[in-house]
Amino acid sequence: MTSSGGSVQHREVLASPAEELPAVRRPRPGPIAVLPEPTEFFVSAIQEAGGIVEPLSAATRGIVWLSYARANEFSGILDEYPDVDWVQLPWAGVDAFAGVLAKHSGTHPLWTSAKGAYAEPVAEHALALMLALLRQLPMRIVARSWGPKLGASLYGARVVVVGAGGIAVELLRLLEPFRTSVTIVRRHPEPVPGAERTVTADRLHEVLPDADVVVVAAAMTKDSTHLMGEAEFAAMKDSAILVNVARGGLVDTAALTAALASGGIAGAGLDVTDPEPLPDGHPLWSEPRAIITPHSADTPEMTTPLLAERVKTNVRAFLDHAKFVGIVDPEAGY
Repeated sequence: MTSSGGSVQHREVLASPAEELPAVRRPRPGPIAVLPEPTEFFVSAIQEAGGIVEPLSAATRGIVWLSYARANEFSGILDEYPDVDWVQLPWAGVDAFAGVLAKHSGTHPLWTSAKGAYAEPVAEHALALMLALLRQLPMRIVARSWGPKLGASLYGARVVVVGAGGIAVELLRLLEPFRTSVTIVRRHPEPVPGAERTVTADRLHEVLPDADVVVVAAAMTKDSTHLMGEAEFAAMKDSAILVNVARGGLVDTAALTAALASGGIAGAGLDVTDPEPLPDGHPLWSEPRAIITPHSADTPEMTTPLLAERVKTNVRAFLDHAKFVGIVDPEAGY
């Protein structure tokens, strides 16, 4: 917080650089529609970057879509307006748009997301959940007597991070002072700078048994549903903790609930759940080894200015043939 009580401005964290597109993939400049509601904050951001904002029409060449919850409304727009060449989506994860991405997965339109834009606040939240679980804060918060001295340190811990995007990159930076040994699990074998080792996703079971902390920070795709399930929890130490700041569907909720209840793992910090919201009365709410936050790792106060900066960057690229940031691969799903 600043001295006046406002939020400190975060910066985007890019796991890969902005891309120079070949001519055949470059969107045609033109009017931009802000949907589903033309929020003045983002209209102004587009105009500051030199863009022209107009209602959706046959002349529209770009769309800035601002709602994750209303993703289903987007499905018919590209059918009705096939000349839209660029679409900016509001979040790093694009799983809610999987259907329309699959349907329109050719050269056009160009899809960009907010991947990397919210990495700082989300990584910060992941670190907070780690420290709280290791230091037994869930138990101490509800305690009404002194109790035993319990807790583990993050210093020197073995951390497995599933995912190699902006959240992972920022988390590596935050973990550096703790002298942790970090293993990154990702689809591709290219090493991630700052990690002790990088392994491909098919080797996840090799690295889980030694982990003190497992952080899920991967994209939600058709291939990653229940990435962490019964077999994965069985592979983890009973002293290990799980943190999920990505998507709830990456973790099998029933398997996690059982692993916590049986003592198969020591704790879980969840900013996302499946289903979401997690229903009242669900066993995880009464699980003393779990911390559940309501998808609040990146609050609107944090994300709005970050998305506005992403929009400005990509509007400039749209108009001036510069490099786009956060380009989505429709086939990969992120």
